[in-house]
Amino acid sequence: MRWWSVANLVSNAGTWMQLTAQNLLVLQLTGSAAATGLSLSVQAGPGLLMGLFGGAVVDRWPRKVTAAVSQAMLGLVAFATAFLVATDQLNYGLLMALSAVTGIIATVDGPATSLLGNDLVRKEDVPSAIAVGSLVHSVGRLGGTALAGVAVGVLGTGAAYAANGFSFLFVAAVIPFLRPVGQALRSRGEASDDRRAPVSLEKASVSQEKAPQQVSEPADPEPAMTAREGVAFFMRRPRLVALAVITGLSAIFGRNYQLTLAVLVTGPLSAGAGAFGTVSSVLAAGGIVGAILAARLRRPSVKLVGALAAAGGLLQAVAGLSPSLILLLVLVLPMSVVESVSDTAGTTVLQTDPPANMRGRVLGVWRSLSTGWGLVAPPLLGLLMEWAGARGALVAGGLIIAAVTGLGAVLHVRKGTIRTAPATAAAYRTAA
Repeated sequence: MRWWSVANLVSNAGTWMQLTAQNLLVLQLTGSAAATGLSLSVQAGPGLLMGLFGGAVVDRWPRKVTAAVSQAMLGLVAFATAFLVATDQLNYGLLMALSAVTGIIATVDGPATSLLGNDLVRKEDVPSAIAVGSLVHSVGRLGGTALAGVAVGVLGTGAAYAANGFSFLFVAAVIPFLRPVGQALRSRGEASDDRRAPVSLEKASVSQEKAPQQVSEPADPEPAMTAREGVAFFMRRPRLVALAVITGLSAIFGRNYQLTLAVLVTGPLSAGAGAFGTVSSVLAAGGIVGAILAARLRRPSVKLVGALAAAGGLLQAVAGLSPSLILLLVLVLPMSVVESVSDTAGTTVLQTDPPANMRGRVLGVWRSLSTGWGLVAPPLLGLLMEWAGARGALVAGGLIIAAVTGLGAVLHVRKGTIRTAPATAAAYRTAA
């Protein structure tokens, strides 16, 4: 897991180097901010259209092989882009095509690498592993953005793409040496079988009932390895549907702080771009603190995600009413901490609730959903800001998140009460 974390840190730094350089490169080629946004959409688009199929591929193929091959392919695309930049043969059309290829490969690489990291720790340590991944992502983002400025300034734009290519190859080289915890435990158990005391059939059956999540891989999974099965499974799981609703609401009406807080700081609060830079730094620091706190989670649930989302929504609403930059900074830190812990808890539920042979497809469904609301959120939020202003958008968005989440909790409690009542009456009749 330590090697995997180091590899992820290198990869995240390389990815943010490339994303930063890509924005600069598009501006150099076209001089258009709209074209820059389009390049990011082209790269994210395959997640909406092909996320389901990418998840099915991850469930069908060996995870380590899938992750290593996808990382190597992403590295080749980065090297190809660096070569075209260095030889001055890259144009906007080629860059769009390479961005689309990167997005297609990422539909497989995303769930494969996420699940591979979870395979390296025990089930009870998965929340900590996800929190470590979140921390690595935050640190890699800060480091990669800073390194991109140095690389582009000294060696040119192509250097950032080349560095990202090497980071992918580094991850691909580390993967074959990773040892999933299940494999390690099995080998250790086989070595100590002769020293193990016999276990009764009764105790064995009880232990199996207490740990239903420990589902082994099916011997012949071919009939169920389809994207349709992944969608059907997801829709049959109320916990996953509730998680999607909560996360979607938060993504659309909150969390777009780079847009809402930027307008609030430079508009109603009459501060400059430097002040928004301070707000962004506090958001990043809160994300790191939240990742550290989330590492202590052991059994996160959808209820916890909902409670954190409601708390974040209320904090956002209060932040929208901030009369000064100082008060806004005071509120931004807990907002970011709550968001980070909520993300870790939600990701843990998403990656541990399904059985092992369905997790790739569930992550594929999730990728399609998250890409969809990622594309829908900015224009909807922009319209809300046009109608209600930055303060109104923050307040209304936060209250919508808190109200819908609270209503869902009430309905869930009432549904549980209604289901329990007949069972209790039947029990009394049986006793009589």
